[in-house]
Amino acid sequence: MEKYNILIVEDDKEIRDGIEIFLRSQNYDVWKAADGIEGLEIINQQEIHLAIVDIMMPRMDGVTMTLKLREKYEFPVIMLSAKSEETDKVIGLNIGADDYVTKPFTPLELMARVNSQLRRYMKFSGKTAASESNDRVHIIGGIELNEDTVEVTVDEKPVKLTPIEFRILALLIKNPGRVFSADEIYERIWNEKAVTTDTIMVHIKHIRDKIEIDPKNPKYLKVVWGIGYKMEKQP
Repeated sequence: MEKYNILIVEDDKEIRDGIEIFLRSQNYDVWKAADGIEGLEIINQQEIHLAIVDIMMPRMDGVTMTLKLREKYEFPVIMLSAKSEETDKVIGLNIGADDYVTKPFTPLELMARVNSQLRRYMKFSGKTAASESNDRVHIIGGIELNEDTVEVTVDEKPVKLTPIEFRILALLIKNPGRVFSADEIYERIWNEKAVTTDTIMVHIKHIRDKIEIDPKNPKYLKVVWGIGYKMEKQP
């Protein structure tokens, strides 16, 4: 069984060490950093499959670190926040994080999020075997999504999506014209009952910003007010 490398970036040593204990009990290899600068140094030296990143840290905070790592890396990022305000969660998702956990959290909750994100990342990053076939390439207008290579192009130009954004776009593009509620998208992507739609709203906005020429007047990813979202069929 392949072992995965997880990076913990947290300035509180007690929390950092506690997370490490539970991760190692699940057979993960662990690297630790006390701030964003140390975290980026480790990422540039080691193959990291997932990062757990605290938002508030000295020298370089988690927001800045995630912005910088997203310039080169696509592995999942789970953000830790000491606050429960929605703004923290939205900021984290907007800068490319895949999930967030609010402190205080239980080890079981964090482990469930880690395991879930890794399963999706390995499945959709091409690290699992997949056969080449045309039915895994989906085209709507100028958008082409390839499930095997996990690549998206818009008018033949590559678009970089996070693993979660890719999954959401894949769900919609494979069902052109069908309207999905935010709850249904959440439950299909996270495989758990939806507790909030804020996550989906942020991801949809982020996808729009990347695939639409004019995100405020979208051609592809449409809102059906009061119902949900759909990929518009193209002539």
